[in-house]
Formats: sequence, structure tokens, C-alpha cells
Amino acid sequence: MSEEIGISTEYIPLGQFLKLANIVESGGMVKIFLAEFEVFVNGELENRRGRKLYVGDTVEVEEFGSFTVVNEG
Repeated sequence: MSEEIGISTEYIPLGQFLKLANIVESGGMVKIFLAEFEVFVNGELENRRGRKLYVGDTVEVEEFGSFTVVNEG
């Protein structure tokens, strides 16, 4: 089962999503994190921190689990 992460905007960049999900502590860590860990968005390997995530997208992070983008409120 995946953890739901709520956003209040139309989309969220992958880098900000990783911070919101408490996977990385700062934006500066995102680039390094994406180089060291496999991150899949909707089943496809993704390494662009600017990738736009929309409600309904699923993010799977190696060693951290699965997350689903949902509407907040």
C-alpha cells in the first residue's frame, strides 16, 4: 500500500515532492539523491527533479516505499 501525499496546487515538481514526503531534507540533496537511488514515476525510471507530478501519480522510491499524489482538502 502506498502512502498518500497531499498537494494544494495543480502539480508539484519531483524535487519538492521528495522534500514534502520527508525523503530528503533539503532541495540541495535532491540531485544527489536522484543520482544514488532509483525513483519511478508511474512505473518509469525518473531522474529529473523538475518532473511535474499531478494528482493520481504514483512515486516509488528505492528503500523508501511507494507514494501517491492526492488532492489536499
